[in-house]
Amino acid sequence: MDWQAISLSLRLSACTTLVLAVVGLPLAYWLAHTRWRGKFLIEAVVALPIVLPPTVLGFYVLMAIGPNSPFGRFYDSVFDQRLPFTFQGLLLASVLYSLPFAVQPFASGFAAVDRRMLEASWCLGESRWHTFYRIALPLAWPGVLTGLVLSFAHTVGEFGVVLMIGGNIPGVTRTVSVSIYDEVQALNYAAANQTSLAMLIFSFTVLAFTYALQRRFIQVWPTR
Repeated sequence: MDWQAISLSLRLSACTTLVLAVVGLPLAYWLAHTRWRGKFLIEAVVALPIVLPPTVLGFYVLMAIGPNSPFGRFYDSVFDQRLPFTFQGLLLASVLYSLPFAVQPFASGFAAVDRRMLEASWCLGESRWHTFYRIALPLAWPGVLTGLVLSFAHTVGEFGVVLMIGGNIPGVTRTVSVSIYDEVQALNYAAANQTSLAMLIFSFTVLAFTYALQRRFIQVWPTR
């Protein structure tokens, strides 16, 4: 098995999940509680990667961060490095591609929290941040956990987006999905099967553990 590619994929997934936790939780909390009539537009933008072909998303991200784009020129001038075909470029694309797999479960978890508990906390003088951290987040934990695991697992299996943005540079942008593709192209089916089976077992184990933990949490601490 290509352990270098597996290690890179796991590192990319961990970084993507961390970024989505920081960015996605406030966004999901806002979506779950806002009464703005136009929130469906934000929800559509968040869900767009689910229906958009990965190569299309990868193409537009590549155009947006390329050296001829304003953002690409700004990044190059500040960090003296281009984003395409780098780990940082892969991370940005992965965050965008896995955004709905984190935000939608987050929002469902926050929506299940009884709003009267939040309002009671506000009436007692607690700040919105304290209410979010001490009340909403613990009660929404099943949805939050689901979003974190799904975004991690989804990033591990990315192919189209990472290939468009990162190419196939060993040790830099070559993920496990690209490695499997290369093995199949080389007719090395034994190696491809070995890596694919390992990733299948890993994904199933992570999901089974998550759903079991989620069910246990709901039984011990119901949201309503």
